[in-house]
Amino acid sequence: MGIRRLSAVLVVAALALAGCGSGAEDSSAAAGGAGAGFPRTVEHAMGKTEIPSKPKRVVALDASFVDATLILDTPVVGYTDYRSINGKLPDYLGEDRTTYGSDAQAVGTLAEPNLEKIAELDPDLIISAKVRHEKLYEQLTAIAPTVMSETTGPTWKDNIRLAAKALGQEELAEKELTAYQTAAKTVGDAINAKANNPTISMVRFVDGPTRLYQNGSFSGIVFKDAGLRRPTSQDADGFAAEISAERIKDADADAIFVAVYADEKGLSAKTAEQFKANPLWKPLAPKVHEVPDLTWMTAVGLQGAWAILTDLAKTFDVPAPVKS
Repeated sequence: MGIRRLSAVLVVAALALAGCGSGAEDSSAAAGGAGAGFPRTVEHAMGKTEIPSKPKRVVALDASFVDATLILDTPVVGYTDYRSINGKLPDYLGEDRTTYGSDAQAVGTLAEPNLEKIAELDPDLIISAKVRHEKLYEQLTAIAPTVMSETTGPTWKDNIRLAAKALGQEELAEKELTAYQTAAKTVGDAINAKANNPTISMVRFVDGPTRLYQNGSFSGIVFKDAGLRRPTSQDADGFAAEISAERIKDADADAIFVAVYADEKGLSAKTAEQFKANPLWKPLAPKVHEVPDLTWMTAVGLQGAWAILTDLAKTFDVPAPVKS
């Protein structure tokens, strides 16, 4: 084990000096038998990657892939810090956080993963997104087989399926996604029946323009899965619409969910205070429900989606979704 780790670290150092990649050395061949369906070749955004044996030590460089790997019953040994995910796996990951993530260590930030730390963890799979780490792909493949989705966010369901292909857990992925879809419809049907098909607004205060989240956003996808109506300002296929204080009325709906990004300078909270002090906000205030930014915005994955469904059920006082 020590020799393999040392070799990986030396490869990373050589790449840094040479400025180019070399052939990936199989760092998982000694991990045991190949397992059913392995070796296998996985097509992804950066090409094709051969995975010699069923991964047992995964470094997931994007929070959504941490979620995906854990729900697919596979150990995560490394992750990147991002926003309020700092120094430990977040609580919203539930029991999977301890069952399959008890040994997980931070390997730098999302913007700047530490290649030496990744190599030291001796992963047998690295998974991320091209939009995040395309420039590091060759260096990552020198450490372990690496798979990348095209992007994150709205593609979170497809990304779970991609992770499943790499992990040999396709059947479990479909089971998890089906359970979520069923729960979303159940919660949505209950809300629509009780509240007479209410419109649902999603507002986020960030350290920049205030956003109304549309159907192409993470929360928007969950609302759509639940069959919940959106106000005109948000019933569009895009990601988000930006509004100024003069357009506060665009945030109006039967239920208004509000999240505040916890930026270091507190600019998001200051903007929220300014909006809430505006006379145009006053008629909206009784319909506002504050929700955690971490689960509703940052946790772009299945566990985050379950958290949103749970909050929706609690808000409208309907039965909470039950994971099978």
